[in-house]
Amino acid sequence: MLRKMISLLVLTLFMCSNMGFAFANADPDMAILDKVVIVEKFFDGTGQTGPLVERIGKLEKDIWGKENTGSLVSRVDKLYSYSRENAGNVPSFLVKINAAEWSLTHMVTAQPVKVRIENLERVLMGNVSTGPFDERLNQLLKFAYTNGKLAVKNVILNKDSLVKIQLITPLSTRTSRSGDEIVFQVTDDIYVDGSLIIAKGSQGAGKVNKVEESKNFGRDAKMDISFDTIDALDGSIIHTVLGEKAKAENKSLATAAGASVAGMMILGPVGIVGGAFVHGKNVDIPAGTQVYIQIKEETKLYGI
Repeated sequence: MLRKMISLLVLTLFMCSNMGFAFANADPDMAILDKVVIVEKFFDGTGQTGPLVERIGKLEKDIWGKENTGSLVSRVDKLYSYSRENAGNVPSFLVKINAAEWSLTHMVTAQPVKVRIENLERVLMGNVSTGPFDERLNQLLKFAYTNGKLAVKNVILNKDSLVKIQLITPLSTRTSRSGDEIVFQVTDDIYVDGSLIIAKGSQGAGKVNKVEESKNFGRDAKMDISFDTIDALDGSIIHTVLGEKAKAENKSLATAAGASVAGMMILGPVGIVGGAFVHGKNVDIPAGTQVYIQIKEETKLYGI
């Protein structure tokens, strides 16, 4: 009873505070509610509603089959760390679901854990299983790896390494607006020293920085875009850029594909730092257009 009263008091103080609670581990500036929402979206695809205590309990039962004990802060910290953080040679849930999906389908997706596990179960067994996510994922890993164990190690992804991507978001000076998000995905696996660090299907994000529509007197439309980040297999955010090395590779790609290929104006030599400055009466870059980008800075990652 005393423990329950203390937990309720902690919750009340949290709800009355504009600052909320911060975590001692992982990201000390992230409030408890922010972490709960992140974990909910990771597993179920959307943030939930209702009392925080109940939401935490539901997540714990969904993942491990039972509720944990301790303070709200420590319980949420465990949920967040277990889901997304790697400790030594112990991979996070994110790394394990990525590894299982890649091994069984040779690509990864950005869907919620619930959907990904159900899809993999259908592929392997023809039906959806039941039970905690942790137990079901470990079962999938047994199909994919010897004894269900992942061999992980630290590697370094060098600056200016090339990554081939394709657009998911179509772009057009007639419909795109400054500030619009660009979504793209990696087309090929990326390895460092034999370890997979970026899987085919990994998503990336960019931005439309500026759009100028075509005008009178033959002034062409212009679009300034950038390719900014890619999600690594271990959940790290890799910063990327359309630099000179990528532009040179894209020029060869355009030559090989032919000048008439739709969207190839993005591959031209004209550019600004961090993006492509494309020209045309109307700029239309369809979904599926493939280009190279490059790694902006040396990055330490977990590989499998």
